[in-house]
Order: sequence, then structure tokens, then C-alpha cells
Amino acid sequence: MAKRIAIGNNKGGAKKSTTAVRLAEALAKLGKRVGVVEMDPQGNASRRLGWKDDPENPQLTTSEAIEANAEGVASQVWQPIGWQAEYASRITVMPARYTLEDRATEAGQRGAYRRLAKALKGADDHLDYVLIDCPPSLGHLTQMALAAADHAFASTEPEHDSVEAAVRYRDFVAASGEDLANPNLNFAGLVVSGYDMRLAAHVGQLGGVRDIFGDQLWGVVPRRALITNADEYALPLSEVADSGEVRAVFELLGQRFIKEFAA
Repeated sequence: MAKRIAIGNNKGGAKKSTTAVRLAEALAKLGKRVGVVEMDPQGNASRRLGWKDDPENPQLTTSEAIEANAEGVASQVWQPIGWQAEYASRITVMPARYTLEDRATEAGQRGAYRRLAKALKGADDHLDYVLIDCPPSLGHLTQMALAAADHAFASTEPEHDSVEAAVRYRDFVAASGEDLANPNLNFAGLVVSGYDMRLAAHVGQLGGVRDIFGDQLWGVVPRRALITNADEYALPLSEVADSGEVRAVFELLGQRFIKEFAA
């Protein structure tokens, strides 16, 4: 079974999807087989990986996998991504569209919080890592992700509201393992994304993150327009000019993932 990591934050705009997509890219370049599970109805990670929804020929998504409420059904949902890079063949996605929001209304149903774990059972044995991109919420969709995960990880911007939301996510993880029938779940760390050393507020918030999280701060991703461009045009960083610095940051983060989460 793959190591499953839920990437979250209780605030939107914290670069969760960017972190999931670029970590998947870095891990694949390091030779690992990676699945990205989209648990955000916005579907940003799916689109940025080059997956395209076809309303005329709808494909199975995370929503259908959860709705089925059956062991291993996720094996029918994994799909190749749309990138052309050589390492892209080592990345697969369980995509989502806005219909995933319908699953959030089922929180009161018996055992609903375990449905993603049930869907993934035996369906990720061919992978080394599964990165679960959570919505900006601590509600039912995120709880399903955490119930299925081995570890929780956060992405935050160096801004007060985003850091506070990362703290809420960390504390929610620490308090919820037993309730989610996942007592070994732990908060492993976080990355600060969109950091601009020219901004005094960013410098101050980065210092605060170090004070709050200590060694759980795994890395700092600089603010670069090329990351936004790669996300916007659904491109791997390897196809973006002058991306060496950013690729190196994510590849170091990928190396730490491999060290900390030995598959």
C-alpha cells in the first residue's frame, strides 16, 4: 500500500493544490509512482495536471468512488495525467469536478467518513505515494481524506490568516485521529509557499512559523511568477523557462518526503 499524505489548510489560497501537484512532479522525477487524489470540488489539482473534463463523455471521479461505498473501487478511477514529460507516466490522478460537493452532504450517513479509505483499499498498492489534495475546510471532505491518510501535511502562505489556519489544521489532526478511526494519523510538517523576502510581513511571518512549528517546517518556496504560469497553463515545471531554482526547492522537498515517508 502507498504512503498516503493529506495536504491541507483551513484557508483557501494557501497553495495546497500547487504543493500537491509540484510534489507529485518532484517525486515522479525521483523515480516514485505517485497518485494525486482530488478532494477539493474546485478540481484545481486535476486541471493543473492536465486532466480535462469531458461533459459529453463524463469520466469517473473521486465523487463516484466515494458514492460507491465499496472496497477498492478507486482502481477504476485512476487516470493518466495530461503532461507530456517522460516522468509524467509515473503520475496518476483521481480527478474531481464540482459534483464532489454532493458527497459533503452525506456526512451524517453511517460510516461516511471512511468511504475514501474504503475506496482506496487495495487500489493504491501499485503506487509509492498518494497525495490527497484537501479543500480549504475541516469539514466532511477533509475528514474523509484524513481518515484515509497515514500522515497530514500543510501548505501555508507567509501571511497571518494562512498561518493561523495551518495551526488549526495541525491541531484538528492531533485531536481527530481516534474519532476518524485512524489513531496513528499524525501531523508531519508543512511548507511555506509564495515567500517574498522583500516583504517585511513575509519575513516576520516566516519567523513566526519557525517559532510555532520548529523542525516541522520542511521548506520555503519562493514567490515566482513562473509557478503561477505553470499552474495556469497546466505545465510541468520542467517545461517552464528559468525554473531551475524552483524545481530544486521541490526536489529537495521530495527527497525529504522519501526520507520521512519511506514507501
